Amino acid sequence: MQEIPRGGGRRGLPERREEKRANAPPADYRKYSLSLREWVLYGGMGLAFCGLAAYVFYRSVLAFALMAPLGLLYPIYKKRDLQKERAWRMNLQFKEGIQILSSFLSAGYSLENSLAMSVREMESLYGGGSVIAQEFDRIAGGARMNQPVEGLFLDFGRRSGSQEADSFAQVLAAARRNGGDMVEIIGHTAGIIRDKMQVQEEIHTMTASRVFEQRIMNGVPFGIVLYIDLTSPGFFRQMYGLWSGRAVMTLCLLTYGAAVLLAKQILDIEV
Repeated sequence: MQEIPRGGGRRGLPERREEKRANAPPADYRKYSLSLREWVLYGGMGLAFCGLAAYVFYRSVLAFALMAPLGLLYPIYKKRDLQKERAWRMNLQFKEGIQILSSFLSAGYSLENSLAMSVREMESLYGGGSVIAQEFDRIAGGARMNQPVEGLFLDFGRRSGSQEADSFAQVLAAARRNGGDMVEIIGHTAGIIRDKMQVQEEIHTMTASRVFEQRIMNGVPFGIVLYIDLTSPGFFRQMYGLWSGRAVMTLCLLTYGAAVLLAKQILDIEV
């Protein structure tokens, strides 16, 4: 049976470098930190929307000044979506990772050697900077330093916030502790996670067109008002000149916001 030397680093890297990477502070993927670019990008988008809403519903600079703080808070709201997107990508990559790991185990390699070879496959698939390649590299480096592999996976499952990763880590720990057929257990667990992810992928595929339609419908009210205002100037003059008209427009804005949030909740399907 072919074995990979435990003392050798991946692709000839020295052990000192492997140890430094293994001892680096691990990332906590349950929290998402916005970069400066994301703050500027989504803050600008929030201000742009506030400016559009202030023009369409109020035609008032004062209304924009009152809405602007909410627009600047949009990055905080968007952070939840960005975190979910990262978690979704991580789950897809983790599914591929454990399938590759299972294939190497089925071929007769040890768990530690299978991890080292899986890192290369993850780097070829997703690049060395991907989350899953870095985490598998960390686990493989820890295994070369004689750290328990199940403990490394349990740590990753905790930090990832992924139910799939945590479940796999629990099964791996139980298999190592009880001395069962680890290859069969890991293969079976990988199959269950693969089936679950396939269902999630099908749901995402089916709802992708609905999400696109919902985004278009979000812009329709603004398009209608701007079109009527362009083709029939003064048509909405009373809506902006009287307090009763402003009250009606405020009610319309609140109804629009509620409809957008409700559509988002309907399309947010989890398995």
